[in-house]
Amino acid sequence: MKSRSLTLTALAGLPLVEPGDDLGALLVAALRRLRIAPEDGDILVVAQKIVSKAEGRIVNLSGVVPSARAAALAKEVNKDARLVEIILSESSEVVRHRKDVLIVAHRLGFVMANAGVDQSNVAGGEGERVLLLPRDPDASAVALKTKLDKEFGVKLGVVINDSFGRAWRNGVVGVALGAAGVPSLRDLVGASDLFGRKMRVTEVAVADEIAAAASLLMGQAAEGQPVVHVRGLVCDAPAVPASALLRPKEMDLFR
Repeated sequence: MKSRSLTLTALAGLPLVEPGDDLGALLVAALRRLRIAPEDGDILVVAQKIVSKAEGRIVNLSGVVPSARAAALAKEVNKDARLVEIILSESSEVVRHRKDVLIVAHRLGFVMANAGVDQSNVAGGEGERVLLLPRDPDASAVALKTKLDKEFGVKLGVVINDSFGRAWRNGVVGVALGAAGVPSLRDLVGASDLFGRKMRVTEVAVADEIAAAASLLMGQAAEGQPVVHVRGLVCDAPAVPASALLRPKEMDLFR
């Protein structure tokens, strides 16, 4: 890393995103309206929620028929059986569960609460509509980057972030679900510290750190700032997708 300072700016005034919207075009319009001229190396951090909305990843619970497995699990975790059915359909494994808590391995590899199925900030249906994660967050990031690069004639980075809880610590923090044009995982094995000692295991989750920084502006409730422009990050590591951040199950000592 060669950065001395970072500037993060929330793109205020972005309209509510609806299924089928051209999210890339909305981002282009917002940048131009705010007179932000993107430069090579700038990064846009985009909330997963508006990516999922644009991609139509909305399910109405009124049409969901829970399986016997979902119904039984719903009683144990004190959740709507229809919601649990959706969570199971998005998951490859139930990792932990107890009353009010359901931790699963998402089909994409994320270990998270409720498979990322969310009811907050989803308009309509009085709690009957839920939002799923994008089908392929890295591909979604690539599509946005391609649109933005073409429109502005620069090479940008895109990070799609979401809020995760963490083992050992209270509270949620922003993490990267998808990324394009950024070194999501930076390998420092073999690099020297200040005293010449070679690092043996250190890797830096760069995309997660970017996502967390942007989350300070995005907020978690009614802030309405789902996109953040980042300038000043200088890193000579190669671009790596966010999928590189996923730890294989066989290397996870806690599963």
